[in-house]
Amino acid sequence: MRPIESILAGVQYLLPHHLLSSLVHWFMRIRVEWIKNLQISLISKLVGVDWSESRQQDVSEFENFNAFFTRELAKDLRPIDPHPSSFVSPCDGKISQAGRITADRILQAKGRSYSLGELLAHDPSAKEFVNGFFHTIYLSPRDYHRVHMPMTGRLQRMIHVPGRLFSVAPYTVRQVPNLFARNERVISLFDTSHGTMGLVLVGAMLVSSMQTVWSGVITPPRGRKVVSADMARRKIKLSKGREMGRFNMGSTVILLLPPGAVSLLEDYEPDDVVIMGQKLGRLR
Repeated sequence: MRPIESILAGVQYLLPHHLLSSLVHWFMRIRVEWIKNLQISLISKLVGVDWSESRQQDVSEFENFNAFFTRELAKDLRPIDPHPSSFVSPCDGKISQAGRITADRILQAKGRSYSLGELLAHDPSAKEFVNGFFHTIYLSPRDYHRVHMPMTGRLQRMIHVPGRLFSVAPYTVRQVPNLFARNERVISLFDTSHGTMGLVLVGAMLVSSMQTVWSGVITPPRGRKVVSADMARRKIKLSKGREMGRFNMGSTVILLLPPGAVSLLEDYEPDDVVIMGQKLGRLR
């Protein structure tokens, strides 16, 4: 255990997660030109944003800081791995953990795991991922914050799970038990030619706003109970590489695949950097 990490993580239990996130949500949507331009200029420099990747190159082109944070990339900057049997990273970020799901336990960090059933709010689909495969990808504030399809799929169900908003920074992930199954999250379940695919967008401290391309902003407002929506009738099919959602601030994406779907995983280690469209493995 790292004493300073334990202290920083412990303090988070005492903080009003949703109140702080609501304040940040308001602050990052200020449209007063000099304020939002200052926000974008200072924070982008502080976190190390690579401006050469942005389609829009001037702070004046963004209506507010959130528009900058969810900025579109320059054309053709993220080529999607073209092999028909590959599945790809849904986002830019760092690999937090990846590999096999052990029965119904997913590795969170060294010495910590959490329940697949709890992550998926005990949805019946959880049993389909037992002994399957997962990738947990952490998005830092400097990263591209749109989430794309790892493979082609037809949307079957979307679940919004209210919860806490612990930070998902690596030190918190190492310290807070069951973090990803405790935080607010939006779960999307897709039918694919290789079985069910799950994409879980996990909210975090100061990151309480998530949205999808089919339903718009899911949160805020803050939810009070788990809401599961049957989406099959809408016949929403998204091809590999298409945008499916975004974070209005940074967080974590968890990709779930069933045990019979994958023939090979690329050899990634924790903290390895990946970009959207990069090959994560090969499908059977």
